[in-house]
Amino acid sequence: MNFKKYIPILDWLPNYKKEWFKGDLGAGLTVGIMLIPQGIAYAMIAGLPPIYGLYTAMIPQIVYAIFGTSRQLAVGPVAMDSLIVASGVAALAQIGTENFIEFAILLAFMMGFLQVVFGFFKLGFLVNFLSRPVISGFTSAAALIIGLNQLKHLLGVQIERDNRIHTLVLDAFQNIKEINWLTFSIGVVSILILVFLKRITTKIPAALVVVVLGIVLVRVFHLDQFGVKILGEIPKGLPEFTIPKFEKNTLIDLFPIALTLSFIAFLEAISVAKAIEIKHTDYKISPNQELIAIGLGNIVGSFFQTYPATGGLSRTAVNNQTGAKTPLAAIISGLIVGVTLLFLTPVFFYLPKAVLGAIIVVAVYGLLDFSMPKELLTYSKRELIILNITLLVTATVGIKEGIFIGIILSLAMLIYRSTKPHFAVLGQVKDTHFYRNVNRFEGLLNISDDILIVRFDAQLYFANVSFFKDKLDEFVTEKGPQLKLIIIDGESINSIDSSGIFMLKDVINKYKNMGIEIAFSGMKGPVRDILDKSEIIKKIDYSNCFMSIQEAVDMFDDRKKNKEIEVKYFDFINQTNR
Repeated sequence: MNFKKYIPILDWLPNYKKEWFKGDLGAGLTVGIMLIPQGIAYAMIAGLPPIYGLYTAMIPQIVYAIFGTSRQLAVGPVAMDSLIVASGVAALAQIGTENFIEFAILLAFMMGFLQVVFGFFKLGFLVNFLSRPVISGFTSAAALIIGLNQLKHLLGVQIERDNRIHTLVLDAFQNIKEINWLTFSIGVVSILILVFLKRITTKIPAALVVVVLGIVLVRVFHLDQFGVKILGEIPKGLPEFTIPKFEKNTLIDLFPIALTLSFIAFLEAISVAKAIEIKHTDYKISPNQELIAIGLGNIVGSFFQTYPATGGLSRTAVNNQTGAKTPLAAIISGLIVGVTLLFLTPVFFYLPKAVLGAIIVVAVYGLLDFSMPKELLTYSKRELIILNITLLVTATVGIKEGIFIGIILSLAMLIYRSTKPHFAVLGQVKDTHFYRNVNRFEGLLNISDDILIVRFDAQLYFANVSFFKDKLDEFVTEKGPQLKLIIIDGESINSIDSSGIFMLKDVINKYKNMGIEIAFSGMKGPVRDILDKSEIIKKIDYSNCFMSIQEAVDMFDDRKKNKEIEVKYFDFINQTNR
């Protein structure tokens, strides 16, 4: 067995070069510092105490460094998954309770287990059922929900947590008179600093800057006595080993959200990892191994009180830009978080929640996708409708419902397209052997009255055989009584099922009775094998199968000329016999 394939650290660690360490150390320190405020902030999104965000920022990424194939991916808590955790678990337990925390930890185990199973059986392709428009609509809706849930921290008012934007906006308006202007000022200034520093350079950990400034302001001017909400005490120490509580009913209730998370988290991670891989030539991403690595990170993490984690876009980008060469950078980041847990958690006691709200708002703003709707408006309005429906359902009804509706609509559109694929009538480009769609090259093609050439751009199977037959009838009717030959160009047909075979037999019989021959051209090998075994080729005669359209046309022309000569000959014989 090739252990290096399943445990990539055995590949890169023995070949580690001294000159890499400077980049790994710098990147590890930078990302580790980033993870501290992010871990605390994302735990707030998930409805968990801050300490669990730090646990999740440490354990999963160290495990990923051992089993992952990306050398720059930074694993930890992320905003969107934290929101899914909060919305999913809140249906089973009240946020902030012991049960809620237990369920969130169990969810990490379930999600990780599903990812390992999917990776082991090479089922990473299943994530393709989450189409880009669905992901775009869902992500934008999630960003809006996360951002609006931070209003209570930015405004200093009491707004109940909710996953529906209209409820959040209404609640905010009802409490608008109770704004704590000091809290609001801290939040706005923090957002401005974050945006400003982000535009100047990515090397300065902007989140840490506003965290330090916020703590100093509150501590020096005692702003907590003026209504500014602070984080309070965070327990000190590394996470203890605990076994998640496995109860049958809880497992059943959490399964839908675990399945959703396993796909969403993998999609986030693999998208980021693939984007970074392009910039490097010394390694290759293995999607199924990535599933296993992220899954193992969540499984192991769940025994150390972590909630679901995956690869983060901003942290990975910083990790790459600051010079990370190997996953050692991730191990260093995890150690930085570990040191913080051991010695530095009391420092965050006076951290204003408005600062954390600002960090979250700036982070999720990047999730809002404005470009995708603009693009779809120009070339795919159906997909734009799917995007908008996914966004609206996610934002107004629920997160699980939004994803489910989006997937159903995507599959429905896929099925619809496969039932009515592109079906073209072809004509000859003048003075060439090329044949193109008559509707696209109107007036530029040679078209014979007695030959119909068609190209079907899809597999021929049970869902579209009726469409094929009906359209062919239309084309034949348009040609009129002069038609003598139908050429079916098979270059775009990848497969034919039994329904397609039976339909072709019916079509051949029908047009034979009408005095119209049928010929095939350009059929792919596997398709030709099926036509041969089903005796379709025998039915039309092997002489009516051609490598190209031009060969079929030439053969027909030759036969027509021979027939004309034959007719003239018999006419001549008849006349001489008189």
